[in-house]
Amino acid sequence: MPTQSSRIVLVEDDEELADLVADYLRDSGFEVEIVADGGLAEEAIRRVDPELVILDLMLPNKDGLQICRDLRAWFHKPILLLTARSGWVDEIVGLELGADDYLGKPVEPRLLLARVRTLLRRSEALASSRSTSELSIDTVNRVACLGTIELDLTDAEFDLLAYLKEHAGQQLSRDTLSREVCQTDYDGLGRTIDVRIGRLRTKLGDDAKKPRWIKSVRGVGYLFVEHDA
Repeated sequence: MPTQSSRIVLVEDDEELADLVADYLRDSGFEVEIVADGGLAEEAIRRVDPELVILDLMLPNKDGLQICRDLRAWFHKPILLLTARSGWVDEIVGLELGADDYLGKPVEPRLLLARVRTLLRRSEALASSRSTSELSIDTVNRVACLGTIELDLTDAEFDLLAYLKEHAGQQLSRDTLSREVCQTDYDGLGRTIDVRIGRLRTKLGDDAKKPRWIKSVRGVGYLFVEHDA
């Protein structure tokens, strides 16, 4: 069970909703900081260093999807999207950018609390095992496990991780990864590989500054590090 002092940053510009959600979470034992301006979200998250971020999509000064994309370059804890926008497109885009879960408004507080606790439990379980666990990949059944934890990967993420592990110890350029994994040529500008690497790091519990699994190679691309079982 997550510790009752778990910190949460709630990025929401609807003052009434933000207060309602924050009060409910505080009553459940969490510390909550509200940020009403999308342009101030990343600074607040760096300062608070929360265990989880609840992120609205429609925000002043910076859209929630862009915030999610930028956070995934360095923030490797759960992100829960919260939005009034309807339709599956936003949900898919948000999850593809690295969000861990998605809830639409109006929000049922008990459901939100349940999702928050589930995400925190999953995050803590991964954090406790990531430093010593072996990564195993079953390419037949398309299942990847970190220790005893099965990783929740999209098909694209699984393909990239399997390729990286198969070529462990080799410096792989974005061009090589684009051609071999995505079946497209790299134009020197696209962020597809970088975004997928960021999502994989998040799901592996990897820290981009002190990576255990996927290292960035300046001017080249990426290097997967194989560890002894």
